[in-house]
Amino acid sequence: MGVGSRSLFVGTLVHSKSLEELEYLEDIAVFVDENGVIAAIQTKYSKATTEEVDAIFQKLGWAREDVVVKTAKNGEFFFPGFIDTHIHASQYANAGIFGKTTLMDWLNTYTFPMEASLSDAFKAKTVYSRVIQRTISHGTTTAAYYATISVPSTNLLADLCLSFGQRAFIGRCCMDTMAPDFYKDESPASAIADTRATIAHITNIDPKHALVTPIITPRFAVSCTSKLLHGLGALQKETDLPVQTHISENKNEIKLVKELFPDHSSYTHVYDGHGLLGPKTILAHAVHLSEEEVDLVKIREAKISHCPASNSAITSGTAKVRMMLDKGLQIGLGTDMSGGYSPSILEAAKQAHLVSRHVAMEGDDNTKLSVEEVLFLATKGGSQVVGLSDKIGSFGVGMEWDAQLISLGSAADPVEEGLGSVDVFGWESWEEKMAKWLFGGDDRNTLAVWVKGRLVHERKI
Repeated sequence: MGVGSRSLFVGTLVHSKSLEELEYLEDIAVFVDENGVIAAIQTKYSKATTEEVDAIFQKLGWAREDVVVKTAKNGEFFFPGFIDTHIHASQYANAGIFGKTTLMDWLNTYTFPMEASLSDAFKAKTVYSRVIQRTISHGTTTAAYYATISVPSTNLLADLCLSFGQRAFIGRCCMDTMAPDFYKDESPASAIADTRATIAHITNIDPKHALVTPIITPRFAVSCTSKLLHGLGALQKETDLPVQTHISENKNEIKLVKELFPDHSSYTHVYDGHGLLGPKTILAHAVHLSEEEVDLVKIREAKISHCPASNSAITSGTAKVRMMLDKGLQIGLGTDMSGGYSPSILEAAKQAHLVSRHVAMEGDDNTKLSVEEVLFLATKGGSQVVGLSDKIGSFGVGMEWDAQLISLGSAADPVEEGLGSVDVFGWESWEEKMAKWLFGGDDRNTLAVWVKGRLVHERKI
């Protein structure tokens, strides 16, 4: 990534102060340097004297004429970029197509054939370009992507993320068993060699992993032999790279894991026993984890990606997010396309809110998640899951400017095409505005998106 311009963002900022609380900062000026890092924040900017503002510029060593200014209008606010902690870029073309299948049937009917077809470079570029553009337009500044078993296809995804400016974790899927002959690794050795090849490519195009990071990706325990899992565990120890995989998504899957790994007491213990459960591990779904497994995840400091839309669409179940939060686990949200039908983390947040109410219907009203909590999971929680909470997920000096500009329509003004379906009448509190955005908002409300201070999307109204 090249050096960008120095920028000044003026207006209202909203971000998560904690799991339970959103912070609303009005009349704020954020100074973002050429590297996309927040260098200074000025409160009560409109009331600041010229001398006070000049003092900031002088302290930073900036000239006013070199700074690009973006001012949020009335009804607009800056919000941290969304973080998708679990998404299959290679499945995007199938989004919304899951029929009446459950997990294992769905993989064989829809997923494996689609992923295998992306060995065609033109098709892969078409699908990957679209999923990157689509997720960015929905405010996703960071995505943990699964690609395919193909090294060229996986490398292409990394190239495109770097080109479009989306922060990404790119994983080549490893699977040497329980998969069709036309779509699986030849051996554990070849899977590890191919994973090393993608790691080398990503490190070549982004040496410091400033934007794109390789992530070790055993698809899930069912599709990996013990030898492959041990090899990937050793590779993680050698490279200290993050790991992403699936866990406890479906009851039949859990039963199959027990049959394949009889010496391990649970699904979680399979990963732990192969050196794949640690602070840099992202476990997607975690729908049916026992409390013992949750405790082990906590001890190992592994992270959870909650994928509520996918869990509902493929009839996997309702994850007990409140229980896991109460146990101290760090949790983010994932769209899990194409198990999930939408590229929007805002939609995932809404579904997380609703699924928590389905869990509450089982008898415990405390399991409900609030608007504030699901928006935390969409941003700050996601940053914890991908190991970047010191850089993204909220606003502060020293953080990187991964942000989106949100606009909520005013019911007092004539309706303009393209402004979305959220109507604000003027008497709503900030808490009420955020609830309206969560339940009624979509990509039409996302006017602009920045990653590391670089404008990567701007909506044309």
